[in-house]
Amino acid sequence: MDSSGTDRVDRLPRRALLAGGVALAAASLFPVAARAQGSWPDRPIRMVVPFPPGGSSDSLGRVLAEGLREALGTTVVIENKPGGTTQIGTDQVFRADPDGYTILQGSATAFSVLPNMRKLPYDPVTGFEFAGGVADYIAIITARNELGVTSLQQLIDRAKKAPGKLTFGSAGIASAGHIAGEILKREAGIDLLHVPFKGSGQLIAALIGGEIDLILDGVGLGMAKSGKAVALAAFSDRRHPELPDVPSLIEAGVKAKLPTGGWGIMAPRGTPPDVMRKLSSALEQVVTDPKNVDAMLRFGVVARWTPPDAYSKGLEDARAYYADLLPAIGLKGER
Repeated sequence: MDSSGTDRVDRLPRRALLAGGVALAAASLFPVAARAQGSWPDRPIRMVVPFPPGGSSDSLGRVLAEGLREALGTTVVIENKPGGTTQIGTDQVFRADPDGYTILQGSATAFSVLPNMRKLPYDPVTGFEFAGGVADYIAIITARNELGVTSLQQLIDRAKKAPGKLTFGSAGIASAGHIAGEILKREAGIDLLHVPFKGSGQLIAALIGGEIDLILDGVGLGMAKSGKAVALAAFSDRRHPELPDVPSLIEAGVKAKLPTGGWGIMAPRGTPPDVMRKLSSALEQVVTDPKNVDAMLRFGVVARWTPPDAYSKGLEDARAYYADLLPAIGLKGER
């Protein structure tokens, strides 16, 4: 068989055969990898929301999921993963495969507050890729109707007459609403009793049912607009666009430096840059769409697109802010 192909192959050096095989394998795999990244997304995306259903964060996630479905042409499945004041869901995404099919609806709580309170299983600085900021959180200081107060000053006067008697609810220890309440206590010189719940959704029934006297949470917007509770102030340096007649905290007479932050979308570290660019572009399209802006406003969230680098820098600045603030309001944590 001196003229057969088999005979010629047999006479090739072994090293040449091995090199050729490796090159052939690489050539066959490269197009597959290129197609996998180039066609992203070609299957459903899982978006982890580290909050329970029913609150502002959950509602925001559902608006974003629908918008991304339209922008990217694939289903975005919401997975609520509450616990640990956002730690559990955030850590789950940190440990996920960096393939673009698991993303996080992150918050300042996970990336700016908790790093100052406890040792975390995830790295808030280098453990994620940032797609951009999507919305700001403006809590509404909302009181139950039966309390009989119609302004923040009236609430402050009542609290000063009965220290520690009035209660405020929050979505949990170190949640945005809890920290806002502690800031109000410090800056207004009053004493309020904090009552933590498991998520913002539970605050509605608790306030209407008289279990607590007030909340500092985005869910207060809907309650105030429906007349089920009274809005005293927007916990912000500006008024909420849906409550133009309700003063900001500063206008209501409480001069306080307020924390920055908001919601953003992240993915595990190592997610391909082209995937992150495509995700970021789609998010900007979703967040600036007027119909989504209106939908977010209805549950107390103010849409605001922030490019990835600027959003990451904002979280860094907020970490420094909370490093000074948290010990001053008694939230020293375990660190």
